[in-house]
Amino acid sequence: MTHPVSTTRLQDIMRDARSRSLELLNGLCDAQLIGPQLPIVNPLHWEIGHVAWFHEYFILRRRYGHEPLLERGDRLYDSIGIHHHQRWDLPLYSMADTLDYMARVHDTLLERLGSGMASKQDSYLYQFTTFHEDMHTEAYTWSRQTLGYPTPVFANAEAMPEDDSAGPLPGDADIPGGTLMLGSPEDAPFVFDNEKWAYPVTVAPFRMARAPVTNTDFAGFVEEGGYHRRDFWDDDGWQWRQSTNATHPVYWQPDGAGGWTLRRFDQTISLPPHQPVIHVCWHEAQAWCRWAGRRLPTEAEWEFAATAGGPNKRAYPWGETEPDITRANLDGRALGVIDVGARAAGDSIHGLRQMIGNVWEWTGTTFGPYPGFSPDDYREYSEPLFGDTKVLRGGAWASRSRMVDSTYRNYFGPDRRDVFAGFRTCAVT
Repeated sequence: MTHPVSTTRLQDIMRDARSRSLELLNGLCDAQLIGPQLPIVNPLHWEIGHVAWFHEYFILRRRYGHEPLLERGDRLYDSIGIHHHQRWDLPLYSMADTLDYMARVHDTLLERLGSGMASKQDSYLYQFTTFHEDMHTEAYTWSRQTLGYPTPVFANAEAMPEDDSAGPLPGDADIPGGTLMLGSPEDAPFVFDNEKWAYPVTVAPFRMARAPVTNTDFAGFVEEGGYHRRDFWDDDGWQWRQSTNATHPVYWQPDGAGGWTLRRFDQTISLPPHQPVIHVCWHEAQAWCRWAGRRLPTEAEWEFAATAGGPNKRAYPWGETEPDITRANLDGRALGVIDVGARAAGDSIHGLRQMIGNVWEWTGTTFGPYPGFSPDDYREYSEPLFGDTKVLRGGAWASRSRMVDSTYRNYFGPDRRDVFAGFRTCAVT
């Protein structure tokens, strides 16, 4: 059960999440706030209303019996009942009315908390709905990338440490293996349902790359014709490659001089050689591994390496201290990825760098339940995606540090390359 949290803490994270939502609206016109109908994005005008409705429905109405704060909210914003393709054609409220609704929900939730320590129930619900907003603000961010919108302006963006251009970090670390309690224990401060409950897994010794695959690493595969070599792709991957006609990562373009450029939001830059390759799907990661004679880690291997395994797992690769700017590229502060050699202060005890932050890392594991799984209040959060998605770990540059740790599981279909995903590999033995 979630530990009680102070009402001040809950209010602070709610305000911070809402500020990020509003920052991501800035600079966009009405047409951009709707955008083109694509299977990998939502209309932002709809999505911000959905997030406010989610807060209202799961706390105020479902748990505490409040009357709806918006007449047509259920008919507009229930993401389970409203199919994705319908969201562009809904009779949405004006932006002014949508923002007013968001503010009324937000203020009502803050006011009812009071002071002191929140109940266990409120501690769980307020954190979960805030983390839900955090997930959506990350999605708003990659949607701006997908659609070529301007780089967002975040109040917390700041001059980053000098090691942002630290270069590559080649080589493998030897991971000794052992017994891992995979997942979260029952006394964890906060638990997502797909982390329930920790159970023993034996991990054999293995060797893992100290850093994620870089743009330079991936360019070798592209330039040697890897996208055209059937032997590097499994059947599903080859079908994906043929259907998309992919010949390189989605935002790369030849520069005309034998190199590559990269579109980052609405700007085109030279491909940064030592930054992690990002916006590659699971199929692309697997094909690169076959070309390089490597493999993706299993989910258990990844968590073992990040936590040092054993009965007393670390919350983060570096220990128990929460992430800060010296250890991990999170919270949107850098407005993009940084070199894989940066943030040495965040190393694991085995010398693995950036296991938290910068890019989500694909694993070789299909997303599924742990032995003690049972759905929480939002029953559709995990269960419908079991078996059809792949596990990613570690968080990305736009992920919120309050949500991501070494046990957090993300999951997307193997064809998704719009998300902030890269990968780290293991040696084949």
